This record gives sequence, structure tokens and C-alpha cells, in this order.
Amino acid sequence: MAILLALGCLICSALNDFLFKLFAGRQGPRGMFITVIGCVWLLALLGMPVEWERDTGTTVSWGMVSGLFSLAANLLLIEAMQRQSAGVCSTIFRLNLVAVVIGACWLLDETLTVFQGCGVVFAVAAVCCFLSWGKGGAGRAVWLGFWPVLVASLLRAGMGLSYKYGFLRGADPNGVVLLNSLFWIAGGIIYSLGRDGASGWKPDWRLLGFGVLSGILVTGIVFFMAAALRCGKASVVLPIAQMSFLGTLGLSAAILKEKLDWRKCAGIGCGMLAILFLSIEG
Repeated sequence: MAILLALGCLICSALNDFLFKLFAGRQGPRGMFITVIGCVWLLALLGMPVEWERDTGTTVSWGMVSGLFSLAANLLLIEAMQRQSAGVCSTIFRLNLVAVVIGACWLLDETLTVFQGCGVVFAVAAVCCFLSWGKGGAGRAVWLGFWPVLVASLLRAGMGLSYKYGFLRGADPNGVVLLNSLFWIAGGIIYSLGRDGASGWKPDWRLLGFGVLSGILVTGIVFFMAAALRCGKASVVLPIAQMSFLGTLGLSAAILKEKLDWRKCAGIGCGMLAILFLSIEG
């Protein structure tokens, strides 16, 4: 059952990353897109019980910290996908597991195993493969897309670490995720006002459709992952779920006609090995 749930998370993640790429290509107001996703996410969470009495201060604090990380990571991912291929962006974004493992060793006194050390090496190799593309104006555009997704991956890792740190200190999981959705709503509005101005508030039914569909997929990612981790080992669930970039890559190649060269293939292969090794706990 855990494997099926992890596959559900993989499918939702792959589809959502591809949807981000489609929306980025439209150059619509990113902030309002994120706000719509947050609203759908909030509606899905309203029926979840929140134990505020456990430790309200801790829940609110780490809900805000993780919400800020999550909001910034996804906004940067959308911006990166405007200039960089979906396959590359999705692969680098899913390599946030590297920073999570290293951060856990530093902040939570966890031990870095030999297998995880190999995973870090493969992750660095994957990033190096993606670094060497393009020349001239095209190369400059690729670089402008590369750095935002690398920062987005680090911010996504910050979200994962803040979850773990907060939960260890008594934060309520449902309360934290609920606050995350509120951050997406408020942060999206602020970002739209700053980036798009008045044009970001014009009625756009296509934006609404993209946002609602992405909101459903984001909700699916959260619920499938939580359910899979409840009934299965993290060493089994995480590698499956984090391989979602393969689905995004396939969709991008089939529908958007994104091309693969040997560097992309090598980078994606190293990314797969990195995730597999990083997920081995002992």
C-alpha cells in the first residue's frame, strides 16, 4: 500500500511540475496563480483537526517559517521554468534532499552515512552536468533559469528541515500545513502587487483553471506523502516520490518537444542515483 501511495505522490508531483512549466510559458501573474493554489489547498485542509493546545506558539512559529520557505521556493521554481527546461528544473528541485540530509546532520545531530555521502557526490555531478549548457544569448538565458531553481531547491530543503525541527518540538502537523496554505494566499497577493501591479488583478479564467488544478495536485502531493509515510518506510517512500522529475521529463519531451542531449541524460541519471543513495539510512 505504501508503494501505491508513493506512486500517487509521484504522479501528482510530476503533473504539477509540468503544469508550472505550462503556466510559466504563458507569462501570467505568478502571484495570483500561487494565491489560487493556496485557496484550494486551504479549502482541502479545513476539515483536518488541528490540536492547537499541543503547543500553539511552536505550531505558529514553524508554520510561518516553513510557509515562507515553501512560498519562496515555488515562486522561484515558476520563474526558473520560464527560461529553463521543465526536465532540468524538476530534477534540480527534487535534489533538495541533498540539503535536507546535510542540514539534518548539522542542525539535528544526525549522522551522514557512507551511502548518503555517495548521494551527495552524485547530486553535485548532476548539477555540474546541467551547468555546462549553452553559449551566447541562449546560454545566458539558461544560466538565468539555472540559479533560481538551485535557490528554489535549497529553500524547499529549508521547508523540509523546518517541518522536521518543528514537529520534534511539538508543533501540530495539520496546523503547520494549514499555516503554509495561508502563506501562499497572502504571499501570492503581495508578490502579485509588487511584480505585476494592477494587471495582476484582471479576471483570467485560464489562470483560475491552472490554479485550481495545481491546487488539487498540491493537495494530493501532501496527502499521498503523509499517508505513504504513515504506513511505509521513508527509505522506500521517498525515493519513489522524489523520482517525479522522470514523469515531468517524459511529459515535456512528448508534449513540449524538449530535447535531450548527453549532458541532460547524464545529469538526470546522476540525479536518480543521488536520490536512491540519499534515501538509504544505514
